[in-house]
Order: sequence, then structure tokens, then C-alpha cells
Amino acid sequence: MKDAAIELLVALIQNGCVNDGTPESGGEYRSVETLQAFFGDAGRVYEPRPGRQSVLYRVAGSVPGAPSLMLMGHTDVVPASAHGWDHDPFGGAIADGFIWGRGAVDMLNLTAAMAAVFRPYLTGELDPLPGDLLYLAAADEEGGGTYGAKWLVDNEWEAVACDYQLTEVAYPAIDTADGKAFPVSTGEKGAYWRRMYASGVPGHGSQPYGRENAVIDLGHAISKLADAPTPVDVTDEWRAIVEVLGLGPELSAALVDPDQIDGAIEAIAGADPEMARIAHALTHMTVSPNTVHGGVKANVIPEEGVAEVDIRSLPGQEAPEIDEHLQKVLGSDLYDRLRFEPIQDHPATSSPMDGPLWEAIGDGFEQFGGSRRRFPYRISGGTDARFFRVKGTIAYGAALYDDRMSTGEFASIFHGHNERVSVGSMNLTTDFLAATVERFGVRSIAE
Repeated sequence: MKDAAIELLVALIQNGCVNDGTPESGGEYRSVETLQAFFGDAGRVYEPRPGRQSVLYRVAGSVPGAPSLMLMGHTDVVPASAHGWDHDPFGGAIADGFIWGRGAVDMLNLTAAMAAVFRPYLTGELDPLPGDLLYLAAADEEGGGTYGAKWLVDNEWEAVACDYQLTEVAYPAIDTADGKAFPVSTGEKGAYWRRMYASGVPGHGSQPYGRENAVIDLGHAISKLADAPTPVDVTDEWRAIVEVLGLGPELSAALVDPDQIDGAIEAIAGADPEMARIAHALTHMTVSPNTVHGGVKANVIPEEGVAEVDIRSLPGQEAPEIDEHLQKVLGSDLYDRLRFEPIQDHPATSSPMDGPLWEAIGDGFEQFGGSRRRFPYRISGGTDARFFRVKGTIAYGAALYDDRMSTGEFASIFHGHNERVSVGSMNLTTDFLAATVERFGVRSIAE
């Protein structure tokens, strides 16, 4: 099972299902074909746009009415260039004890490990669980789920409906004074992406005086948004993380005090900038202008400029709060000269920390990690789980990793250079997921 997971991971990396956000990108059909060969079964394929395929498998449960469990991965990855990598990002090289490549931890490692765990149930090698067991390899997660999980939930809910779900994101354990503590992704921040338009009056670039220049307005707006402090919210999940970290009474108190937290994060940044980034993201609304376009020629004053802004929100920070922040930061004059278009509007979601899957995850950690000590983690990015949570599905992300990479370094390779996962971590994750699925079956009818 473990060797099969690694071989499948290499194949999925090599498929290069790169999603650059355009409808024609992705090519997830390649990985659907790989999974069909891996399972020896065509499954049920959904293709809302040519090439943008998702595939679903189901093993019927043995006990009527028992809760169902879905293993959900995605097959698309973000772009990567060879520059800055030690190995070809789409080569799937196994070197220095790691599998290297785009998607190695986001999230082809889990997509492959889940497939290896699911296959014995599909082939009949293992008896079915009490409830239905599903495996979904979804397209377009990196593009917001338009041609993948969102489309399936909106258009094929009867086929993909599930009570519980294992998916991403899965982070390594944290070493504390009381031993290892295992993060479980129980929720995620909201995504309120905005496209920001500025308008001007075209003219000759040699005579700019008094002209309305769209790029200048856009530049002022971007600068203000990047520099302005953002609203703080200390959530229960963040308090649990601070308690687990055991950073001492003074720093711990500062990290849960909205008036002191920014100074505490700056103090952490000196020693561990990656952890400071995580701490900031989990306690603040974040605003990141990430694309800018404007003008047509060096000597033509631009008539239009457009930027895309990635805004992530904590619970309670929804569309009205987003708009209020934009107005406050930009000022009424500049705000009124701009136009904002929603790209995504999705509130923060979370799942409760109880029930058979929560306990089964604890069983898996205890068996293969030596402790069932786990804590809730609200991730700063978005996953396909959000579409299922709003339908009532209880969804978690969890895996088990070896000690070859710190949490900060692990977080830095998401969408970054040298994305990789150790062979040992793949083996541990596969064992952990197999145990978690088996224990869910036991607990789902015992509780």
C-alpha cells in the first residue's frame, strides 16, 4: 500500500495538471486516467468543461443508515518554473529521501495516499465500512472549485453528499514541552477576492499634467492597502494553538491580546519569520494585492488599470466588514473613484471537534504518532472542504509527517520553490489514513 502511494504520487506530479486560473488550464483528465488505471475501474467522471475532469468512486456500506465518509483530494497544482528548484518541479524525482515536485504537499501526497487506502475497499480486499466510503479526486481546487468541487456540490450534490470528509490541509506535528501535538484542520478563513478597477482619460504620455491616470490611482490604492493595519480577531482556535505552543506566560498572553499581538508577532519574526507569518494570518484579516495590469503603451496615459486583491477573513468578517475596511483604508475620495468586483465571496467555515471522525483521527495519531494529543487549526488559505461544510459535512485535514521538516519550512513550500515530501512522511501518512478510516468504521456505529 505504501509503495503504491509513492508510485502514484510520482505519476500525479509528472502529469503536470497546472491550473493558472484560466478555464482552459488544468488538464486534470490526465490524472483521472492515471487514477482509473490505478483502481482498475473507470469510476464516475464529471467534466463541466473539456479536460476539467473529476472522478468519484463509492463503496456501499454494510449497515443501512450508518454515516458516510469521503476521502477527497484534488489533482490540479499551481504553476512552477524550474528556476529556484533543485529538481525539475514536474519530474517527480526521488532524491535525498524526498519526493520532489509541484503538488508534493498541496495536495498530491494526500490524493495519492488516500487512493492507496481506498483501493483495497474498492477491490473487495477489505470488507466495506458500515457506511458508504467515497473517494473523490476533484479538479480546479486551485482555481476556486468552479469546475470541480463547487460545481459538484452545486450540480451533483446527491452523488457527492457525505456526512464526514478527510481532505487537506495537513500540517506536521508541533514539538512542545509536553511532547508532540498534532494539528487537525477544522476550518478555514473566508475568501473575499476583489478585482479593483481604476479609470482615467487617455492622452499623450509627454503631457501628463492634469490628466486622470488610471495607473496612478491604482498604485495609490495598492500602496494604501498594503501598508494599512488590518482588523484583529483572537479566535478559540488561535487560543488553543497558543496554549499548545507553551511559549511562556508573557508571550502567550501577548499573543491572545488584540492590543499586544502585533508586537508579539514582530518579536517572533526575528527568530522564526515563517511562524510569524502563520501567526499573523491566523489572527488578522489579510489583504494582499497580487496582480496588476494597466496601460497599453509607454507613451499613452492609461485609460484603465485593474488589480486583483486576495482578502482572507476570520469568522464574523464578511462582505460588509470587507467593504468597510476598504473604504476606511482608501478614504472616500479614492474609494469612490475605484470600482470593485467580487471574484470570490465565501465566509469562514469550520467543523466541530467531536464525533467519530475526530476520535478516529486521534486513534490514528495514537497508533502511529505515539499520542492522540491534537488541536484545532483554522487554515489561512481555502480548500474544497468549504463547499461541503456549508451543506453540513464535517470535514477535517490531517496527516502524519516525520521530523525532516519544521512547520515553518513546510508552510513555506506551499506554492513555493522546492516543494517536496519525505518518503518517510508518505509512509506515515498512508498508515495513519488507513488506521483512521478503519477506526472511523468502528466508531461510526459504536457512538
